[in-house]
Amino acid sequence: MVVTTTREENARLARRFPEDVATEGRIDVIDEICAEDVVDHSPFGEARGREALTERIESLRTAFGGFSATVEDVVSEGDTVAMRVTLRGIHEGEFMGVEPTGREFEVGNMVFTRIDGGKIVERWVQPDTLGLLQQLGAVDRPGT
Repeated sequence: MVVTTTREENARLARRFPEDVATEGRIDVIDEICAEDVVDHSPFGEARGREALTERIESLRTAFGGFSATVEDVVSEGDTVAMRVTLRGIHEGEFMGVEPTGREFEVGNMVFTRIDGGKIVERWVQPDTLGLLQQLGAVDRPGT
């Protein structure tokens, strides 16, 4: 059976990841909205499959208390949805070798989501990692 979706349906589906999964912590939604062999590309490596993606999100939610991903803008064209997202949280657990600092952060994030057959099949996630590490105090700002 071939499932076709409109741009609006694709945008609603793509938004569920930052809103339901990342912000609300409804990790089980990954099984509902993502293809079994989903691929997630990010500066932290590539996660292949629902299980690896679930582990990645659980790790982020453990490292950052009060984690939220607010969708600011959405553009949908064909099978791809682009989103500008603001990430926020408090550094409460180890992240990239950095011990918890208790510091709050707010950074931008660009996410491109490809949808096929009514499921998320691939995501490209590009958070402002340098800005995050600077806000956590893990790296100095250039010139300081």
